[in-house]
This record gives sequence, C-alpha cells and structure tokens, in this order.
Amino acid sequence: MPTTKKPTLSFEQQLSRIDEIVRALDGGGVSLDESLKLFEEGTKLIRQAQETLQKAEQTVVRLSKGADGEPVEAPFPDLEA
Repeated sequence: MPTTKKPTLSFEQQLSRIDEIVRALDGGGVSLDESLKLFEEGTKLIRQAQETLQKAEQTVVRLSKGADGEPVEAPFPDLEA
C-alpha cells in the first residue's frame, strides 16, 4: 500500500496554521483529545518552520563594500556565536 505524504506547506502557511492552532487551544472550546492532536500538529509545524528558517538563513548573504567601494557578497554571519 503506497504511503501518501501531505503536501509541504510554505513557511507562511505553516505560520498561519500555527496561529489557527494557538487560537483554537486558547479558546478552550476543543476536547482534550482534539487539544492533544492540535498540540502535536502544532509541534510538528513549529519544527518544520524552524527548519525552513535555518535553510533560509544558510542561503542569506549580506552585501558589504569591497576595497573598491563596490558591493561584494559575503556569507551571512552566524548569529548564534
């Protein structure tokens, strides 16, 4: 039996869905079982969003002036250091 994989959400879609989940959990109108399912989904989405951000961070470059005053591409500094 082939496994069907959910389509990957864009970063913006991930954030939007996380927001929906937070609102549903904050509203208190969902059962315990549904709350646990939403919490699990939210946790997975947060992990995916973090991975998306990490990948984006790795591709970001900053422009700086070279010796001749023209912009040159340089790797983005590691902010965690």
